[in-house]
Amino acid sequence: MVEQGYLFFRGLLPPADVLDVRRQILEVLYGHGWIADGTDLIDGVADVEAFARVPKDVTDFCGVVVGADAYREIYHLEAFHALAHHPALIGVYAQLFGGPVLPHPRNIARVMIPTELGQPTPAHQDFIHIQGSKRTMTAWFPLGDCPVDLGGLTILAGSQSEGVLPYKQAAGAGGLEAYLCDLDYPWVQGDFGAGDVVTFTCETVHRALPNQNRDRIRLSADFRYQPADDPVDASSLQPHCKVDSWDNVYAGWCDPRPPVLLARAPTPTVRLGRIDPLAAGPHLLTPRLRCVR
Repeated sequence: MVEQGYLFFRGLLPPADVLDVRRQILEVLYGHGWIADGTDLIDGVADVEAFARVPKDVTDFCGVVVGADAYREIYHLEAFHALAHHPALIGVYAQLFGGPVLPHPRNIARVMIPTELGQPTPAHQDFIHIQGSKRTMTAWFPLGDCPVDLGGLTILAGSQSEGVLPYKQAAGAGGLEAYLCDLDYPWVQGDFGAGDVVTFTCETVHRALPNQNRDRIRLSADFRYQPADDPVDASSLQPHCKVDSWDNVYAGWCDPRPPVLLARAPTPTVRLGRIDPLAAGPHLLTPRLRCVR
């Protein structure tokens, strides 16, 4: 982790748990008419023409591609949020942090339907979006098997040693892209199976690969974790994209507590005030990144 900035775990999560969440998300997409008729739901075959008819002002919502209404339905799924609290994940971070873990409640579901509207997430570091503790880590994994050509994740191994990089606006989820200039670290990627997980630091540069399949949907999850005693940015305690209130999200759940309380950890210290990544001063630039100016 110290050298490369990431760890990969083969089969960390039970495939059945991952595939159950996959099925529930695909049921939401089916309800919106975006699954091809005559196909097995679990295969995630998109009706690309039906999705292409969705107005652009709908699909532009917060970079999630599927629009606010569908994303809200996905965000209400208890099984999706419960997966972030799986003992296998919590156990990994308890070992890495050497103590209690705070799972961020702002869980993120990614639905990549092969369409021109869905731009891959650009190269970035999660700290720019998360802020708070620099010991925060991300768990990324596909909800189902994900060969490279389905649009997995690629990581710039070792890039965390550069610290926080300067940024520019860009298309794709998050809307920000790091200036990489002449950084010569290798991009690493590979095929994922259901249950495989990669975790990386909040300063490790990574980006999504394009979905090269004509009609296959790529589903994935982004979960964040930090030491429970570290300060957390207030935004990390809110639903992703403020798609709904927590009261609405967890209404009807078997466990009625809001996700921020499901951490079963000490009350976090909330940090106020955020760094503006587009206003990064020269103090953030290493000599090899002076090309930004």
